[in-house]
Amino acid sequence: QVPLVESGGGLVQAGGSLRLSCAASGRLYSINSMAWYRQAPGKQRELVAAITGGGYTNYEDSVKGRFTISRDNAENMVYLQMNNLKPEDTAVYYCNVKGIYLRRYDYWGQGTQVTVSS
Repeated sequence: QVPLVESGGGLVQAGGSLRLSCAASGRLYSINSMAWYRQAPGKQRELVAAITGGGYTNYEDSVKGRFTISRDNAENMVYLQMNNLKPEDTAVYYCNVKGIYLRRYDYWGQGTQVTVSS
């Protein structure tokens, strides 16, 4: 399994911005999707944003217009630009990469904490 490492989380005031990064320690092939999930205390993990190998994107309704997912194909990295952050965005954010190369793979990072103060 290829480890994924998220970074860029932290504490910000409401209305502020953060940019999350996810780096793979090894090369990734035949990527189907790269995505960001989040999980707040007492809540289930939810998909925040995803981008396919073809560049198509999808966003959770509450972050549309505020968050932007992007990728660097050459470096196998994925980013999440988060603007106009709200307290409800507070959660641990996880990077996920799915694909099929010889066999199906599904990699997850360890998570990075995002806390938005009122």
